[in-house]
Formats: sequence, structure tokens, C-alpha cells
Amino acid sequence: MTRTGGSTRTGSVVDRVIGALVARVENGEFSAGERLPPEADLAAELDVSRLSLREAVRTLAGAGVLEVRRGDGTFVSDLRPDRLVRAGGTFLDLVGEHGVAELFECRRVLEPGVTALAATRIDETALRDLEDRLEHMRALSDPERLVAQDLDFHAAIAVAGGNPTLASLTAAVAGRTARVRIWRAIVEYDVLSWTHDQHVAIVRALRARDSLAAWTAATTHVVEVEEWVRAHMTTAGGRA
Repeated sequence: MTRTGGSTRTGSVVDRVIGALVARVENGEFSAGERLPPEADLAAELDVSRLSLREAVRTLAGAGVLEVRRGDGTFVSDLRPDRLVRAGGTFLDLVGEHGVAELFECRRVLEPGVTALAATRIDETALRDLEDRLEHMRALSDPERLVAQDLDFHAAIAVAGGNPTLASLTAAVAGRTARVRIWRAIVEYDVLSWTHDQHVAIVRALRARDSLAAWTAATTHVVEVEEWVRAHMTTAGGRA
């Protein structure tokens, strides 16, 4: 590959194709759910190789903009914001050690807010589901299972908030913090009882339909975990 200005020509071509395809989606030429023209026709229309087109399509499929259906063609996705957030969230696993602290800050902003929103919208079925989850988690002692159930618990609250995009964003951020939370559960002897008490406070606020109490309980829950992790990341030299 020939390099120009520090980047490959192939790379710049792929970027151009991505830009052209996104522009067509934005202006409505390719609408949600529509099938793209055959690969050979589209490559000729854009004056690029089929290899460059495939690379651009692969990138946009990873971002949730396009959907490749084997044997059927390439389609524009439904373009729902929660789908796009969910697709982008898969790349959060690539965040390095120092980026985890920033994700905890994001969690501190998102999770209390979505919990407060859920307090105004949650129904009886969802409340009973959360209470059942509490009882199930009370009996857990394995850190990995506890954190997995904790993620599901908070995801269920976010879903009850009635905003799929916010729920997807919250779940994506929270999921990336799971590893350090497992580490905390392993080294802290009282984390199980502490987690249960915090969850009880959250559910109590949700059942009361008290958005301020829900926000406060969720903030306490998230901030104490974040502060513990920050302190131990420092003393462990970034181990998390």
C-alpha cells in the first residue's frame, strides 16, 4: 500500500466510502430497512474497488448502521438510537485501565438518572421482578455471579425507565466496569451485605415512586463503589 501524508491510500478510500454511504443514509437516499444496491453496482457507482467497499460496509455494520444478511444482501438497519448505542458499546471492551475511571464517572451520571426516571414509570410487574432478583442475589456468594446479577438488576431498572436508548447506554457503560467490581467483591469481606442493603434502598424508593429517593439511593450505591475502586487502583498501581 502506498502511503501519503502518513496514512494509507487504501485507508483514505475506505473513509471516503464510509462518508458517502453515511451521507446517503442521512439524506434519505438509503432509508431504514432498505437494501443497498448489489456490491458490484455500488462499487462502480462510487468508483472504488469492491474490497474497499466491503471494508467500509464491515465498519458500518460494526457501528450498527448497516446489517449484512448472508445470502440476502446488505441493508440499512432500523437506525434506532438504542441499537446504535448498543453496537458502539461493544467497543468499550477496548478501553484501557485509565479509561475505566472515566467510565465510572459516566456511570455516576447515568445510573442515578435512569433510576429516578424508573421511579416515575415502573409498573407492579417490574417491581416484583426486582424484589425477586433481590432475594436471589441475597443467597449468592460467588463474586462473578453476584456482579453478573447486579448488572442484570440495574439493567432491569433502566428498562423500567422506558427509554431504550438510555437503557442501552447505561448497560454498555456498566458492563465495562464489571471486572473491577468482581475484584472488589473478592477482596472486600462485607461487600455482599453492603450490596444487598443498597439494592433494598433502591427498590424501596422505586416502590414509593419517589424519584428523589431513587436518585439518592442509586447515587450512594454508585459513588461508594467508584471511590473504593479509585482508591485501590491508586494503591495497586492501576491494577484495575
